[in-house]
Amino acid sequence: MATSMSRRGFLGLALAGATVAGLAACGGEGGGAAGVKNGGADLSKKLRLPTYTAAKIPTPDLPVDAGQDPAYLKYPAELVKSVASPPGDGSKITSLTQTWDVAPPALGQSAYLQELNKRLGAEWNMNIVVGDGYPDKFNAIIASDDLPDLVWFPPNQGLQRVPELLEAKFHDLTPHLSGDAIKKYPNLANLGDVTWKSAVTNGKLFGVAVSYSRFGQVLLADQDFWKPVGGLAFTSADDFLAKATQLLDAKKNKYVLEPAYYNFVHMFSHWYGAPNTWKLAGGKLTHQFETPEYLAALEFAIKCFKANLFWPDATLANVKEKVANGQLGAYVESFPGFINDARNQKYNLGAIVPFAATPSSKPIYNAGLGSVGFTAINKKADPKRVEMLLAVLNFMAAPFGTEENEIINYGVEGVHFTKSGGDLTFTDKGKAEVPTTQQPISFVIGSPSAIFLPGQPERTKLIHDFETKVAPMLQQRVTTGHFSDTFTQKGGELSTMGTDMVVDIVSGRKQLSDWQPFVKQWLKKGGEAMRAEYEASLAKG
Repeated sequence: MATSMSRRGFLGLALAGATVAGLAACGGEGGGAAGVKNGGADLSKKLRLPTYTAAKIPTPDLPVDAGQDPAYLKYPAELVKSVASPPGDGSKITSLTQTWDVAPPALGQSAYLQELNKRLGAEWNMNIVVGDGYPDKFNAIIASDDLPDLVWFPPNQGLQRVPELLEAKFHDLTPHLSGDAIKKYPNLANLGDVTWKSAVTNGKLFGVAVSYSRFGQVLLADQDFWKPVGGLAFTSADDFLAKATQLLDAKKNKYVLEPAYYNFVHMFSHWYGAPNTWKLAGGKLTHQFETPEYLAALEFAIKCFKANLFWPDATLANVKEKVANGQLGAYVESFPGFINDARNQKYNLGAIVPFAATPSSKPIYNAGLGSVGFTAINKKADPKRVEMLLAVLNFMAAPFGTEENEIINYGVEGVHFTKSGGDLTFTDKGKAEVPTTQQPISFVIGSPSAIFLPGQPERTKLIHDFETKVAPMLQQRVTTGHFSDTFTQKGGELSTMGTDMVVDIVSGRKQLSDWQPFVKQWLKKGGEAMRAEYEASLAKG
């Protein structure tokens, strides 16, 4: 089941400037290890990624021959039992996590959590940050030296001096997880290489990767809006512009594009074939800002703005409402947001597959990180407890179609959900207890993505069809699994600089001719340092 997370919440993960307290002052650069393509292949001279072993799951209803997520038109009639017995030792397991939902019910008021504890053979206890503020809470707990068993490390949020912190406070889990050692935990072995790379720091596995969709942002649309111009198929960027202009009707308050200028430049950059943040060639990195493909995407966004295609109020908050009313034609979402909209929105949802902007363009589709970071284990845990905690995380990483996944994502049949005709429906108790508890759990440990939308097989096919079409053009981020001190210290500032400049240029406050001087300034302020640190990390492999 897809993790439910608001777009605001997910974007809110991109925080910067948080400091890691509780460490003695020390020097040295953050490092990392080079990425790989094949399970168990060398990630560096010393580390092997966990050997991938596919889990036993019910046969998906749709093909998985191109790397698509397993998709089910109906809930599997027979589930697989992936863990033979409760993995816990009866103790309380503490964790630090976050939610973008409301705080879940306490143990005494949650039949869901009580049953989960029974299945785990332990008491699952979460210290939950509700909304913003995770880095502050993280720092306070690190400084107190009163660490929980499990601590979630979000991806690239500006937590500083991460390698030193991990070495000082958390277990190196490489002996437990690297290569064939992972086979002791079969659900963890099922997570895959893309996911595991995020758990690597300084050539070691310091945590269990938290699985998340490997598909990135999606350009979504109301298909009915685009029917007058032939639907969502386009032959070039100019064709898109011409058709969008035909649909514009400002007098009727009908616009084509959500006013998310930076996100749309990202979407347009797919059409021109820009790199996924960094391009690697001959051991040297080139940032997307430096490429002609990104510049072309920026120039195209300016054309869209001048054609009045974007909604005129840049602060527009009720995007989905405007789409539902036929006033807006297209918007950008995360891939889990795509699944959520497919589940909840009533308009004729569609997704625009990247196409060649020009005859010479090679369209790509940028992959996501495949994870939302990793969860580390407190160094004070003795060896026996480490193995128990890994076994519990193995239980909770169970894939869709298993008994363990059902209890985690849906609760108890008859109490939290009912089954009928191959579909699941939450009861009122399920709605109150399960989603609010499952979301903070999903930041500590997640299962691989699967597509199942109860009662909506056509929407499941829609998502699967999009995955099938973009899978051949999927472009991974080459710096995943690498560490840059400059990124942790200045990543937020540099990101804001880039976003602000793109917005200013698209909206006409600055000129396209200002872009190249800006890129030089961006590189000077930290981009060059990031490049050097990532290249040094890549060279270690």
